[in-house]
Amino acid sequence: MLEMIAGARKRGVDVTTEAYPYTAGSTFIESAIFDDGWQQSMQSTYSDLQWQATGERLTKETFEKYRKEGGIVIQHSMRPEWIKMAMASPFVIVASDTMPYAKGAHPRDGGTFSKVLGEYVREMKVATLPEALRRMTLLPAQRLEALAPQMKNKGRIKVGADADLTIFDPATVIDTGTYETGPQFSRGISFVLVNGTPIIEQGKTVANTFPGQPIRGTYQPR
Repeated sequence: MLEMIAGARKRGVDVTTEAYPYTAGSTFIESAIFDDGWQQSMQSTYSDLQWQATGERLTKETFEKYRKEGGIVIQHSMRPEWIKMAMASPFVIVASDTMPYAKGAHPRDGGTFSKVLGEYVREMKVATLPEALRRMTLLPAQRLEALAPQMKNKGRIKVGADADLTIFDPATVIDTGTYETGPQFSRGISFVLVNGTPIIEQGKTVANTFPGQPIRGTYQPR
């Protein structure tokens, strides 16, 4: 897939892709991706599914039970070598989806970017620090600029840009959440500023501070 995308980009096709730095995803068990045939199409099985509420791995019986009830499931279906290859590809944007910030929820909510910086940059060295930062900040901003002009002030440090800054120690930054604990604060991040206002100071949350502003697109459906 990466070869196909790279080839299309070389021919001038405006196509991009993104990837999580985790070997599992998460979604609602009642969603259509788990309709009949999901095991074959995703090369996965019941034991690859972990029920968020309890942490248990599923069986055919529990899968059918929870699918009727509905809820969030974590799917362990991606191989480490796939993720490593994606994190090494210069055109792959680092993706961070969101789910409820709760015990047992996917740890990506609190650790995506720290995982890339600590594991894939510092430990595995599959990407340089500047390259990883570009793929977490500038690339997604550039992808959205045509649709949301405000994104031209994101992902950059320059005069006139939005003062959204994360200050971290590249020698210690790492994610701390697991599939059992759920999202956790990362280590090695001392300050986070949004619109120039600190929301993290000395590694601690600044209470009752919400300086973020909505980003509005210009898309008009036909």
